[in-house]
Amino acid sequence: MNILTGRQIERRTFLRGMGATVALPLLDAMVPAGRLRGANEADPTRLVAIEMVHGAAGSNEWGATQNLWAPAEVGSNFDLTPSSLLPLDEWRDYLTIISNTDVRMAEAFEPHEIGGDHFRSSAVFLTQSHPKQTESSDVYVGTSLDQIYANRFGQGTPIPSMQLCIENVDQAGGCAYGYSCVYTDSISWSSPTEPLPMIRDPRVAFDLLFGAGGTPEERARRRRTSSSILDWITSDIARMRRTLGPGDYARLDRYLDNVREIERRIQAVEAQNTSGEERALPGAPAGVPDSFTEHMRLMFDLQALAFASDMTRVFSFKTGRDASSRVYPESGTDTPFHPASHHGGREAAILDFAVINKFYVSMLPYFLEKLKDIDEGGTDLLEKTMIVFGSPMADGNVHNHRRAPLIALGHANGKLKGNMHVRAPDGTPMANAMLSMLHVLGHDDIESFGDSTGELPLTMPTAVAPDGQGA
Repeated sequence: MNILTGRQIERRTFLRGMGATVALPLLDAMVPAGRLRGANEADPTRLVAIEMVHGAAGSNEWGATQNLWAPAEVGSNFDLTPSSLLPLDEWRDYLTIISNTDVRMAEAFEPHEIGGDHFRSSAVFLTQSHPKQTESSDVYVGTSLDQIYANRFGQGTPIPSMQLCIENVDQAGGCAYGYSCVYTDSISWSSPTEPLPMIRDPRVAFDLLFGAGGTPEERARRRRTSSSILDWITSDIARMRRTLGPGDYARLDRYLDNVREIERRIQAVEAQNTSGEERALPGAPAGVPDSFTEHMRLMFDLQALAFASDMTRVFSFKTGRDASSRVYPESGTDTPFHPASHHGGREAAILDFAVINKFYVSMLPYFLEKLKDIDEGGTDLLEKTMIVFGSPMADGNVHNHRRAPLIALGHANGKLKGNMHVRAPDGTPMANAMLSMLHVLGHDDIESFGDSTGELPLTMPTAVAPDGQGA
């Protein structure tokens, strides 16, 4: 690295040493003289697509009447009190609720496909396309929304996109009902025939983002000493600091402190999981926390740092598996996830599943706060981000895909208004909302996506039906 005092620093600047490579956040010193930070620069929206598997209690017929997911009111004056979205009430200015859309591509088209919803749905979420039923390598579904975006706007970053997950998704071969496991293992498809692998271990994601160690042996040796990747780049850090003004100096230190804090937490998880104590997740990698909350937060922290350093602008994030029987002690119920989703239509059991839905949603404010706290060009990253959060399943009890849950968060560089509930006309494909999301992301030339029948405006309280009539 060559840094000269008084010269502009390249935006794509790295601190390097002993196999570690740490990209820097946007600094004033990277902005040409006479130009405001961030002004007149290409600044694509950051995209995060998050799947919440197996639907929501509010998608059940009775749950919908109780507004357990979508509020009763459309527009901006909605009440989230009965809803599983209540944890987002303080963030409603960044919240766009899209209700009453269907994911028909996840349904069975032929009699022999009946029963395979668990093994189709995840592949449909971001493709809105119907998977080919096969247990072999000739899989086929569609290119996912995140990869359409990454192909055009992610190629200027070191990592065009990253795929993360919480549950174990490293199965191979066939799963059940004639479907390959890759359909349920990934939500991100670079082409109709190419599912992308997802990273479960925060350590693996950290090493990918920060190039921690040139070989597995070097990484293993460093972990045994509990040293930090920042110890490998101290000379570069010192040289960089001497070139920076007070504001950039503080910004760099805050960023490096965040890198070290995430690394320290991963090290603590690994130490705990290799201590010999019985684990709640037997067989999980050492870097995977047994706590769902800690795992989610580590993954969100890594995404925020990746955005800050512009290592990537695109993430997909799969938070579970349809058939998981995981228990979430922090949620307020000890009912395992999958049995809770099969509530049998009993009101008390539906409310119990809503508790788990609300717990999942309660993970999001942590991420929103992280993005809000990152200044880039005089604007926080939450303003520059669009987070898609939803499920291709609706009522998991009967494997129904109508009234599937979907929200967007962030202002997407001013393209999303927030504080809005859009209720689609009956029969509207979720693909219509995702087509509009692609347009928000700058793909104005795309005229259709999946089984879309047109756009679903994301700034209107009541959508316009495809024939031009009101809802």
